[in-house]
Amino acid sequence: MLTIGANRSYPLASFGSESVDNFPDSRMLGEREMFHGQAGKYIWLTYREVYDLVLKVGASIRVCGVKQGGRCGIYGANCSNWVISMQACNAHGLYCVPLYDTLGAGAVEYIICHAEVSIAFAEETKISEVLKTFPNAGKFLKTLVSFGKVTQEQKDMAGTFDLKLYSWDEFLLLGMQEKFDLPVKKKTDICTIMYTSGTTGDPKGVMISNESILTLISGVNHHMETMNEEFTDKDVYLSYLPLAHIFDRVIEELFISKGASIGFWHKDVKQLVDDIKELKPTVFCAVPRVLDRIYSGLVEKISSAGFLKHKLFNFAYNYKLGSMSKGYKHAEAAPILDKIIFNKVKEGLGGNLRLILSGAAPLSSTVETYLRIVTCANVLQGYGLTETCAGSFVARPDELAMVGTVGPPLPIIDVCLESVPEMGYDALGNTPRGEICIRGKCLFSGYYKREDLTKEVLVDGWFHTGDVGEWQPDGSMKIIDRKKNIFKLSQGEYVAVENLEGIYSLASSVDAIWIYGSSYESFLVAVVNPNMGALQSWAEENGLTGDFDTICENPKAKAYILSELTNTAKEKKLKGFEFIKAVHLDPIPFDMERELLTPTHKKKRVQFLKYYQNIIDTLYKSKR
Repeated sequence: MLTIGANRSYPLASFGSESVDNFPDSRMLGEREMFHGQAGKYIWLTYREVYDLVLKVGASIRVCGVKQGGRCGIYGANCSNWVISMQACNAHGLYCVPLYDTLGAGAVEYIICHAEVSIAFAEETKISEVLKTFPNAGKFLKTLVSFGKVTQEQKDMAGTFDLKLYSWDEFLLLGMQEKFDLPVKKKTDICTIMYTSGTTGDPKGVMISNESILTLISGVNHHMETMNEEFTDKDVYLSYLPLAHIFDRVIEELFISKGASIGFWHKDVKQLVDDIKELKPTVFCAVPRVLDRIYSGLVEKISSAGFLKHKLFNFAYNYKLGSMSKGYKHAEAAPILDKIIFNKVKEGLGGNLRLILSGAAPLSSTVETYLRIVTCANVLQGYGLTETCAGSFVARPDELAMVGTVGPPLPIIDVCLESVPEMGYDALGNTPRGEICIRGKCLFSGYYKREDLTKEVLVDGWFHTGDVGEWQPDGSMKIIDRKKNIFKLSQGEYVAVENLEGIYSLASSVDAIWIYGSSYESFLVAVVNPNMGALQSWAEENGLTGDFDTICENPKAKAYILSELTNTAKEKKLKGFEFIKAVHLDPIPFDMERELLTPTHKKKRVQFLKYYQNIIDTLYKSKR
């Protein structure tokens, strides 16, 4: 789809001459039919049909007076019209500016005004959210297009702000009688401004060029081809991770370039497995939280399957794990057991899944190993940031030693580690550890209107990620810490909190944990999301009654969880000041609704402290 060249008109021209010419009647974009709220089969648009729609949308955009270099916002969950609007931006050299589906009107207004968005496409249910950004957004936003319908009330409201509001069908008619030449675009032109959710302050607009996306796609292709796992037009991809994030954006661009099929979820996370069964994808990209749910569901099913089935499953699991540990590929490790035992798991995930990619946050080694064995698919972790155009490192299939790492760097980047002496990380030590710095053509072009912030992280061509990594003997990278997430206790000891949270999360009774240490105190405290099954089983064995919320409030339950954390600390040989001395149990999982997590599930530590401040004060008082 995309071809590097200083004076080529791309990406759509290449998309038209390659993907459309090569696969005109192949399935490109699919969505499930809905009958009375129930999802049915997938209905598909072909590559030729999508191409024609992209041309119509592009012509209508131009009729509205938006030209090359203009800013076009897209707001809503993944769907066919999202991709069509994005490709229209590509064709006419517009800056595609995603508006996060998980953010409220405040952030949407900020992005519209900061990026100077003049035209925006929005999911039907998000039109009212966009209208809430007026009158402030009216200085820039002049045209708003719904992916579906609009009400007369919404049109009336838009009219008071001199905003032109169109339904999808109305908008397509605007350019029906017009024809526009596609402008010439350069590889250095900005393709998209992606605003990172950020853990503090306003979102930052990450400017990503055509060349960045081209380079990344080239690197991933090369990486997969060297392992005989290349993507083809036979692949089917489930699109549910937000297109507003770079991870899914580049993956979908990659699959389109191959003539593959992209099916969209029907926007109900509880029915995601049902979408998988119906679509039968070959490739599934996920964040660890989703894979954790799949893992927990599988473990629960096996545990309740009866003694004999449980024993047989454990035998098959350990046998296959042993074979893979000896170097056998997963498909060759236990083919008979795959057919007899693990085929049910495979069929539960559609039956065709060959590759699961995990990104955005670390995936636990336990979950990664388990899924590698029982899904009959390669499970690979990757690492990258918006600023590096997503994937910078990707693990290799059938390399069990790489479990728990993000694999080696892609061939498109240079990588170095920079020592962080205040945290005890030495890039030149026997085991090299330090801040990961990346250089290459996939890097972003800077933060929009924030040259000061750009200079802080881009030094002599090296992007400083803020993540601390550890080189492994096999050339893979393990993410072990976050440079900025350290604090000093009152006795002068530095604490690397993310590293500790990763260790304490290994306790089977803990689903999630947030650790805090005050510079005025000598010890650590924590808020824990306990594992419901583990805590309720313990409560039953120890005579505690009540629902999950009641159990979490019980001092004995808190003492039990604290003892589990202490045992983990002793097992991992943590230092005395790294032991947690007091805990609060929160039965409600950390979430975005309380602004505790970013859309990529990173902790907003400032917000955590603000939200739990009274509890933290109480925990410290209880131990004085």
